[in-house]
Amino acid sequence: MSYLEAPLISWSTFAEARATLGTDFVRILGYFREDGTKSVDAIEAAMREKSAARLVLPAHTLKGESWQFGAEQLAMLAEKIEMTARHCVETQQEPDELLEDIVGLRDVFRLSLASLEKEANPLVERRSFGRRTPVAGAAMGAQRSFGRG
Repeated sequence: MSYLEAPLISWSTFAEARATLGTDFVRILGYFREDGTKSVDAIEAAMREKSAARLVLPAHTLKGESWQFGAEQLAMLAEKIEMTARHCVETQQEPDELLEDIVGLRDVFRLSLASLEKEANPLVERRSFGRRTPVAGAAMGAQRSFGRG
């Protein structure tokens, strides 16, 4: 399956990671933001230099971290970049065929991260089966003022 056919996020993998990591989840998702940004930057720099060898490690890192949080499309794209770069190293070719994929990488990373962070936000109303859960304060009306007489 092409990364373009994959879901952006596997919510079951996301839920499993959230349950496993517990209270550390949001902090580790922050690390994913930092490390992912560095990996995308490194991949883009390696492509500008046409260095297949320098593509491998950041693509591998991004792939693993993306799978951990359920960012399937991003993980599959990073895997494609890694495997193609490895092949280019072995055959001593420049990674020109990856240009289009790498140009789209940052957008896939941003979309994935935004979806993950939105779902991880404790203030976001959670999806539930059946009835919608009322938002805190909605029953009181929006005009209630706190701390004002």
